[in-house]
Amino acid sequence: MHILKRRTLFCLISTFALSTVSFGSALAQERTSVKIGYAVSKSGPNATGAGITTIPNYTLWVKEVNEAGGLQMPDGKRLPVEAIEYDDRSSAEDAVRLTERLASQDEVDFILPPWGTGFNLAVAPLYDRFGYPQLAVTGVTDKAAEFAARWKKSFWMLGGGHDYAVALAQVLKTAREAGTINDKVAVISVADGFGIDLIKAARPALEEAGFTLAYDKTYPAGTSDFAALMNEATGSGADSFIAFSYPPDSFAVTKQAQTAKYNPKVFYVGVGGAFPIFPKVSEGRQEGVMSIGGVDGSSQKIEDYFKRHEAFIGVKPDSWASAITYASLEMLAQAIGRVGLDREAVSAELSSGSFETVIGPVKLEDNQLRQLWLAGQWQKDRFVAIAPTDRAGAASPIIPKPAW
Repeated sequence: MHILKRRTLFCLISTFALSTVSFGSALAQERTSVKIGYAVSKSGPNATGAGITTIPNYTLWVKEVNEAGGLQMPDGKRLPVEAIEYDDRSSAEDAVRLTERLASQDEVDFILPPWGTGFNLAVAPLYDRFGYPQLAVTGVTDKAAEFAARWKKSFWMLGGGHDYAVALAQVLKTAREAGTINDKVAVISVADGFGIDLIKAARPALEEAGFTLAYDKTYPAGTSDFAALMNEATGSGADSFIAFSYPPDSFAVTKQAQTAKYNPKVFYVGVGGAFPIFPKVSEGRQEGVMSIGGVDGSSQKIEDYFKRHEAFIGVKPDSWASAITYASLEMLAQAIGRVGLDREAVSAELSSGSFETVIGPVKLEDNQLRQLWLAGQWQKDRFVAIAPTDRAGAASPIIPKPAW
């Protein structure tokens, strides 16, 4: 009798334990959403770049994914995206603090990266420590290979300063050999991550292409008055002017050049020159202005993406990193669709897989995107790619630039 009771009790306990495990497993599997967070500059000096390149693409992607029923899982089920967003206030310290909060307190499934090279470098160790893939779309660095080896779940999507400097030097060399410009170049560069990387690469690239730097001056980040720099560049005798600058600087330099009636045959400004607001900044005189990046103006995918972006956001995207930002999100969605929500598996798929995106087929090389447009130019109301010159879709540059 006692033995029977003990057996009955054991069976009841076992059944209850199994039921509890099954119930717990069912709860764990009953997801209602995928939590994706990001801390990006919604205020402060970086807000211009983040507000044009990064944030609109995050919101557009979430909208389009959710309108389609959510992110597709390997079993065919779809889960909507639940977005958690913070403002890092253009502070690297805040970006680090908020990234840690997303990982440790909000426990999001994935974290989307901040805007800017310096901020991506600041948060990279945290992504690595918490095991999140980092799609560093707006990080321009010649150390991408080194960083990808150090932080094995980091992915660098915009190339390095050497790529952009060499491409620009080749465009200028072709123009000089055609007798269109002289062999002198005037350069100014912001004394911060992006500018330092670009000028460090540009000096040897321009020299190797047969140019003399008639003027080469760095300026502190946050500079707002460029009158003295532009006057000195004007007196250098250079036909080509280059500014490796952040968006506010690029806009201020353009306005100062117009005020001073400075009309070099080549006028190139860094980040911001490809922004959709540049025609307004230049008061409709954008024709011939060059900048970093570009898009394939003949691509139907790019055309469709521009239309969707403008319809939802109210303005067109920029013609450099915007499309790459959206493409990185498409890559993330496709990786999740293949391997699920395991971050280790998603990172491995991003590293080795092939993806169909708005910028065309993408397959990373050593965690880097290498098929990039490196220089572009405003031609009428479109900013089109002009380098690499031998890549399908490249337009012929207009040199000299029409006078302001």
